[in-house]
This record gives sequence, structure tokens and C-alpha cells, in this order.
Amino acid sequence: MSTWMVVEDEPDIYEVLLAMFEVWGIEGVAFVDGAEAVAWINDVDAGRVQAELPELAILDIRLPEVSGPEVGARLRQSPILGNIAIALITAYSLQPHEEEEVMAQAGADLLLYKPLPEPDEFRRLLENALSRRVAAQDSSASLSAGLA
Repeated sequence: MSTWMVVEDEPDIYEVLLAMFEVWGIEGVAFVDGAEAVAWINDVDAGRVQAELPELAILDIRLPEVSGPEVGARLRQSPILGNIAIALITAYSLQPHEEEEVMAQAGADLLLYKPLPEPDEFRRLLENALSRRVAAQDSSASLSAGLA
């Protein structure tokens, strides 16, 4: 079973996301603020988490304490979770240069605006981001193996 991570401070949104995951047969790991998510990432890196680890993270950009892009940056630094697919979500209108900045800071694969797309389209977008991330990892691994 796949596992996806959600960091969202609006209970209605993360509950809907977790319900969709359940319907899709995906396990959900949810955090209500960035600090809680970063503490969990630290626990993963320290070997204190024995659960199935997520392959995709959905991060709200504006979170209490630690922003979504900062959580994404911390994920990218993780030796264990560093290759996770990252989707940023926001209800705020961003200028193109702001979109580029948050995407670069988070190492994000996707940026979506709220209201989120219909469930089927939302899932397709997330799975495409995940597939691109996996394909990029496979290419890197093949290239590294060829150089060894």
C-alpha cells in the first residue's frame, strides 16, 4: 500500500484529503503544522519511525511555525525521505516569481491552488508528479551505476 503525507493546518482540508486517500487505497500520514512535520522527519532520520514511509508529500504553503516550502526543504535534506515527491498547495494567489521561489525552496514537483481539482484530476496530477520523481530517480541510479 502506498503512503502519502499531508501537512495542512485546515482540519476540513486534511480530513477530506485523508478520506480520499482511504478511498484510493492510500495510507495517509497527517500533520497540522510545519513544526510537527519537521519533528517527524527528524525522527525518521534518527531511525525512530518504524511505519511505512510516504512516497509523496502534500504541503500547504502557509503553515504555522514552519512554512510548507521550509518543510519541503527539510524533506530534500533527509537521507531517507530526500527523494519524496512534493506537491505544494495554497489558497493564496502567487505571482510567477513567487511560484518559482516557493517551488525552488521546497524542491517541489507540483504547485496547486485551492480549491483543489476534482478528486480524479487531483489524483492524476499527484500520481504524475510521483511518476516523474520516480523516473528521475531511476535515471540517476542508472547513470550512477554506469559511471561506477
